[in-house]
Amino acid sequence: MSRRLGSVATIDDGRRRRDARDGRAMETTTTDDETISVGALIDDLKVRDGRGARRMRETTRTTADGWVERCANRGARARAMVRRDDGRDVVSRDAPTRASTPRYRSTSETTDETRRERRERRAQSEDVELRLQSIAKLSTIARALGPERTRNELVPFLTERDDESDECLLAIATELTSLIDLVGGAEHAHTLLAPLETLITVEETVVRDKAVETACAVGGAMTASGIGKYFVPFIKQLAEGDWFTARVSACGLFATAFERLEESQLELRNGLTTMFRDLCADETPMVRRAAASNLGKIAKGSAQSFIVNELMSMFAALTTDDQDSVRLLVVEDCVALGKLLSTVDCVNKVVPIVLRFAADKSWRVRYAVAQHIYDMCEIVGGDVASTGLFDAYVDLLGDTEGEVRISSAGKIAELCALAGATYSAEKILPAVRELANDQSQHVRSSLAATVLGLAPTMGKEMTVEKLLPIFFILLKDEFPDVRLNIISNLEKVNSVIGVEMLSTELLPAIKELAEDEHWRVRLAIIEYIPVLAEQIGTNFLFQKSDESQGGEDLLNSLCLQWLQDAVYSIREAAANNLFRLTGIFGADWAIQYIFPRIKQLISSTHYLHRLTVLRALSLLAPAVGQRVALEEVLPIIKQASTDAVPNVRFNAAKALVPLAKLIDQATVESEIRPILIGLQSDPDVDVRYFAEQAMASN
Repeated sequence: MSRRLGSVATIDDGRRRRDARDGRAMETTTTDDETISVGALIDDLKVRDGRGARRMRETTRTTADGWVERCANRGARARAMVRRDDGRDVVSRDAPTRASTPRYRSTSETTDETRRERRERRAQSEDVELRLQSIAKLSTIARALGPERTRNELVPFLTERDDESDECLLAIATELTSLIDLVGGAEHAHTLLAPLETLITVEETVVRDKAVETACAVGGAMTASGIGKYFVPFIKQLAEGDWFTARVSACGLFATAFERLEESQLELRNGLTTMFRDLCADETPMVRRAAASNLGKIAKGSAQSFIVNELMSMFAALTTDDQDSVRLLVVEDCVALGKLLSTVDCVNKVVPIVLRFAADKSWRVRYAVAQHIYDMCEIVGGDVASTGLFDAYVDLLGDTEGEVRISSAGKIAELCALAGATYSAEKILPAVRELANDQSQHVRSSLAATVLGLAPTMGKEMTVEKLLPIFFILLKDEFPDVRLNIISNLEKVNSVIGVEMLSTELLPAIKELAEDEHWRVRLAIIEYIPVLAEQIGTNFLFQKSDESQGGEDLLNSLCLQWLQDAVYSIREAAANNLFRLTGIFGADWAIQYIFPRIKQLISSTHYLHRLTVLRALSLLAPAVGQRVALEEVLPIIKQASTDAVPNVRFNAAKALVPLAKLIDQATVESEIRPILIGLQSDPDVDVRYFAEQAMASN
């Protein structure tokens, strides 16, 4: 497969030709007026499967070796001759003779070998690319061959391939899924297990995972009898493999086998149960990890009696594993089993394990519990969770590891809604107050993203009394992400107490973020301003800032500041911001607040600021309508068309295009076309070009 998958010969319908090599007749299949030589496809596949490329590299290597040797000998002889003062040539003591070899490798030899290695690596890289292209056409070949020849020729050929690179093996594992129907459907899908047997045991994890996924797809397409005849023995062979990769892959196949086997196939189901139990107790941790990660999948497709009688004993064994990498995966099984078991069984058999894991010596296990503890509380309900799970969550909020606190802080709003206002005020809020002053900025950021969600649960009175002080602490945080997360969730607290109570702290926080030294922080607050304005209204954003000059409101001050930012992305975002705000508040708002600022900025001494104005106008024109566009937008663009900087002039020509689409043709002829005609005679070639483009679009 190192080349394209065979030559497609186009011949007249009904014609047959004989192969020149062995004299056999080659079969042809006609598809869409094109006759494909299917015999040549497999022959060419075998000839070009990499052996031809290897022979080419060996020939190249032999030729290169001879050339390098000749160059090295010539260089050695040249260095052996030294010129004496009397003009005679003598042979150096280090000169190579017929009985000796050079003591040191020549520079030319080293350079040539380096070049040869580079050529080999390049050839190998090109060879892989060609094989990947060939593998992508496997389904095309299978359609041309038909089901029988695909089973008898193509599948065995793929089975024999064991020298491919990982990229090619991954591609083969992916393409095998498309061959399920092409080998004959459910009755013959088992033939694809042969090439998968090799792929499913390789060391590369990505290839193995894809092969397991494909094998599950093959098993899902097989009949119930085929599962027992082919798929279960396939699993057994892997589960008894000497190398751990086979046993790891086998763990991923049990769920499909249990799901597809019928209840009457009791012997096979019992055999699978025994095999999976052995894998849960395997001596290799990686195998036990695979068993733990697949136990929940097996439970989802099994009856409750099977879960209680069989899987729970395996689950219990995994919970006491000495490897934390195994135990942390069992936490996910707790949630999966909790959803399938009755409430009584869940409380008696699963909840105690979750509580034990919440105090596990490994922080990774506690981190996994923090990620899933809300799901567990939701399964058993608030009344049951209040007897232990809520207290375990409070302990996780104060964990010694920052990662655990980060994960726990992200669940605060959900847990408080489930626990209720009383418990939250007594137990959870004191821990939240500690997190607001946590030494880790990432913990505070995670808290800020969710703490405002407590307001609906706590109610107006308790929010004002207990949550507002926490909000103010986070709004003053030195880490900008913390302040951004608070501001981006203001609608949650606005619906409870109104944003006015936060105005004394919120306005300075917004202004500080708008002036932050990191441009990405400024970009984030710019993009959020329209959302904030829509949620809390204009009365708040248009308040007069105490520090502003002339009593200008906060939003106008920020808009002018952003349009003149030194970073292009900020200026571009500011222009888009004006468009979004105009869409929210309407053209009258733009006339009152936006256009006076833009008219001032078009006279700026910095041409980049004038370019930003033109970008903003091209966006605002469709939003304000024809009347405002003619009265406010067109005069500014007309002024820019006579700018001293060519970049400003040709951007003025570009800005006239969206404006011309809003107004009638008579106005275009009388107002816009004269401007473009003047620009067409501009001394700058770029200005003339964009003027012609704008004229053509009109």
